[in-house]
Amino acid sequence: MNILVFLIIIFAYIVFLGILNEKLFHLQSDIALIVSSLVLSLILAVISHFWPNAALKSFIDNLGSFGFEEYLMDGVLCFMLFAGASKVNMRKFRQNIKPISLLALLTTLISSFLYGGLFYLIALIFKIPMNIWMCILLGCVVSPTDPIAATGILNKIGLSKNVCSVIENESLFNDGTGVTLFIFVRSLIIHSGESNFLLLMFKEIFGAVAVALAVSWLLFRLMKLTRDPVKYIMISLLDVSLVYIICEHLGFSGVIASVVCGMYFSYSMHKIERSVVVIDPKNLYEDFWEIIESILNAVLFVMIGMLILNISVSKYALIIIPASIIILIFSRASGVFISTVLTKNSIPGNYNMREFVTLMTWSALKGGLSLALALETSEYLSTEVYQIFLNVAYVAIFFTVIVQGLTVKKVYLGLEKKKAARIVKEREIIK
Repeated sequence: MNILVFLIIIFAYIVFLGILNEKLFHLQSDIALIVSSLVLSLILAVISHFWPNAALKSFIDNLGSFGFEEYLMDGVLCFMLFAGASKVNMRKFRQNIKPISLLALLTTLISSFLYGGLFYLIALIFKIPMNIWMCILLGCVVSPTDPIAATGILNKIGLSKNVCSVIENESLFNDGTGVTLFIFVRSLIIHSGESNFLLLMFKEIFGAVAVALAVSWLLFRLMKLTRDPVKYIMISLLDVSLVYIICEHLGFSGVIASVVCGMYFSYSMHKIERSVVVIDPKNLYEDFWEIIESILNAVLFVMIGMLILNISVSKYALIIIPASIIILIFSRASGVFISTVLTKNSIPGNYNMREFVTLMTWSALKGGLSLALALETSEYLSTEVYQIFLNVAYVAIFFTVIVQGLTVKKVYLGLEKKKAARIVKEREIIK
C-alpha cells in the first residue's frame, strides 16, 4: 500500500472518530481510538471470514505488510520519546530520583523474570512448547511500561503532578532496562554470545547517556546563534534523530538516548527562558512538540488496533489469555512492592506502601514498544511460539490501555479518599 494512501486512511479515521467521540462517547481520545480500531478490525475480520472479498483481503494483507516494527523502532519512536521527555519537570524529577530509579531498573528486572517463571509453569502444565528462557523473553516484552501510553493517557486524567511525574519518568526510563534485558535473553536463546548482562547494561545505558549529552550540548550551542524559533525546532529534530541513529549503530540504547535528549533540551530551554520568550513569543517550539506527540500517538493507537487483523490466534489462546493477564498484574505488583520496600521513606504523594503499590501497578500501561519487541522475535522463534508472543503482547496492550486506562482515574480517586481518611485518623491518634 502506498504510504500516502495509508496515511490518508488513518488520518480520515482519526478525524471522524475524534469528532464522533467528542460529541457522543466522551472517552479519553487515545483510548477511544484503540477501542474503536479494535472493534472495526474485528468487524472486518468477521466480514472477511464469512463473506470473502478480494478487495478487503488485499487491504488486510497490505496492513500486515506495512512494517509496524520499522515504523515505530526505526522511525517515529525517538520523536515520541523526545516529546514526552521534554515535558519532564526537572525539579520533581530530582525530588523523586530514588523511587524513579528503582522502579525503572529493579521493578522491570523482577517483573520480567517473575513473569517468565510463572508463565513457564503454565507452559509445563499445559505442554506449551516454550522453555524457561523463551518465557523470560516474553516477560521482557510485556513488563516495561510504555512511555507513549503513559504520557498520552495519564496526563489527561487528573493525577497529581508529583505522582504523575513518578509514573511518567519511570515509564520513560524503564524501557531502557526492558530493551537491554530483552537483548540479553534473546542472545541466550540464539547463542549470539552476549552473556554479560551487567556489561551489556552499562554499555546500553551509559553509552546512550554519553552520546545524548555530547551531541545535545553541541547542537544546543547552535540555538544561541539564531533568533528564529523555527530553527529551534529543526535543531531539536536533528538532535534526537542523529543521537538515535548513532546509538543504534554503536549498540547503545536509542530509547534511553532519546529520553536524555528531551530532558536536556527541556532543562537548557528553561535556563534561557527569558531570551526564548522574546525570540519565540508565540511559543512555536513547545506547541510543535505538543502537536507532533498528539499526532504520532493517535496514529500509533489506530495502527495497534488495526494490525490485529494480521495476527493469528494461537491454539493455546484460551489458556494464555487469562493466565497472561493474571501473571502480568501479579509480577508488576511484586516488582513494585520490592522496589518500594527499598525506597520506603521516598514514597511520593504521602501514600503508604499498599496505596503506592496499587497505584503503580494499575497505572502500568503497555503500548507500541511491547508489540514491536514481539514482532522482532519472528526471526528466531518457531511460528507457534511467535504466535503466542503476539497474542500475549496484544492482550497486555488491550487490557492495560482499555481496562486499566478507563479505570485508573477511579482507582486514583479511591486511593486519595483512603489516604485522606488515613491521615485524619493518624492525626487524631497523635492528638
